[in-house]
Amino acid sequence: MKRNNIAIFDYGAGNLFSLKAALERNGAESVSILRKLNDLGGFTGVVLPGVGNFDPAIRSVEPFKESLLQAMEDAINGGVPMLGICLGMEMLFNKSEEGTLDGLKILDGEVVMLSKKVKIPHMGWNNLSITNSDSKLLRGVSNGSWVYFVHSYFVKPTDKNIVAANSVYGSVIPALVEDGNLFGTQFHPEKSGAVGGIMIKNFLKECTQCS
Repeated sequence: MKRNNIAIFDYGAGNLFSLKAALERNGAESVSILRKLNDLGGFTGVVLPGVGNFDPAIRSVEPFKESLLQAMEDAINGGVPMLGICLGMEMLFNKSEEGTLDGLKILDGEVVMLSKKVKIPHMGWNNLSITNSDSKLLRGVSNGSWVYFVHSYFVKPTDKNIVAANSVYGSVIPALVEDGNLFGTQFHPEKSGAVGGIMIKNFLKECTQCS
């Protein structure tokens, strides 16, 4: 088995190949783009990319949602690190104001729209306020580091303890969540320069631990 054999879940979102390139550039030995996640055996990490809208993304997985959830549950319980980016993270929660369909319900909470006091969508750089100094994904990342956002909605986890970093855009928004081997970023680490590269390397290091 390769040390870092990563699966990117293609649920119809864009930006797959730039994400694949970012993973390879930061040390992934093998990256596969999968249309279905019914069998994750042999993979040491899973990434859910983050471009698109909530309902179309959920609708695209409906035909195999049961097997998808079972594969994801087996992977998480088996210690396989999983990273959801922007929409990929939002899908893990119960529901979203962006649509009417249920999310994957892997994490408790909801997805809500950004404050109407600010320009939507939020496209640009914002800094991070780290709230969990023990975060695995943020090792080597300085408090106040800047990362790149492209989003109109943000997550509100039921368990506030899983929030590892916040940012401010109209209001305080959870920018990074971390629950065991499950990680989520509202921003795009693959578009966040050297800081994003550190996080991707940290994620791949976690993937090495389960190989």
